[in-house]
Amino acid sequence: MRTIVLSLAAAATALTAMPAEAKRGHRDRHEQIRTSDNGVRYWRDDDGRYRCNKPDGTVGLLIGGVAGALAGRAVDTHDDRTVGTIVGAAAGALLGREVERSTARCR
Repeated sequence: MRTIVLSLAAAATALTAMPAEAKRGHRDRHEQIRTSDNGVRYWRDDDGRYRCNKPDGTVGLLIGGVAGALAGRAVDTHDDRTVGTIVGAAAGALLGREVERSTARCR
């Protein structure tokens, strides 16, 4: 009896650890992934549409924010440079994010 219960528990654990796509019988997406000339990875989904992995812009946001804060601090020559630093950081972060996101096109 103990062996049957342990076998059923092991089978239930194995089924819950299986990916959802494998349970439904879909093909593995990783077999279909291709890379374009500009380095963007794309695949065709179950509906026949092309999907791709694009950068979300986090690195550009961070680097742009730091560079913008330094530039804003240098431009603001008043006694308290807080306003220039904050405005420069916000503008640099937005600009850096958009630059990174625009480098990869999904076609």
